Amino acid sequence: MSPRGRRPGGVDTRAAILDAARTEFADAGYDATSLRGIARRAEVDPALVHHYFGGKPQLFAAVMDIPADPALLISRIVDGPRDQVGEALVRTFLAVWDAPEGRERFQALIRSALTHADATRMLREFLTREIFGRVLRHLSADGSAVPDLELRAGLAASQMVGLAVMRYIVEFPAVVDASHDDLARLVGPAIQRYLAP
Repeated sequence: MSPRGRRPGGVDTRAAILDAARTEFADAGYDATSLRGIARRAEVDPALVHHYFGGKPQLFAAVMDIPADPALLISRIVDGPRDQVGEALVRTFLAVWDAPEGRERFQALIRSALTHADATRMLREFLTREIFGRVLRHLSADGSAVPDLELRAGLAASQMVGLAVMRYIVEFPAVVDASHDDLARLVGPAIQRYLAP
């Protein structure tokens, strides 16, 4: 007979939370998934989800095997000069993606998103809500709603994901050989127009 109640914290708990989160994100998408729902599925106290992962963006990053904390990256980008947000974003993402583990994980993530509808939806919602949407909301002068937030976030995401696909999937020689500084100088202004005009 198994013990009643929630699973205590321990070695298997983190894995159980990750398994539950994969299922919840796949079933409901990023936006509709809640940490309480993940905790319920994993049969753990919701506080353990926060303990192991901090929040939904960090848990999603762990599920998708993204080798960085998105919230930390975004705070570095938006805490710098407003007129350099576009270039800072390009440099930040390239630094993560160009690391060997970052490149492999990005390739797996994009290939999954291109072939599985659930992965596509999760990635789209995550990019809109937690990456580009978060930058837009933070840079909003008075904290008010950002006009065309989803469109602006989508256009910025299209630039960055397109750049990454050309560099890491298609391996277009000139894009592969370009330095971070060159790519930030050339792509940064487009990102700037979308996020902090």
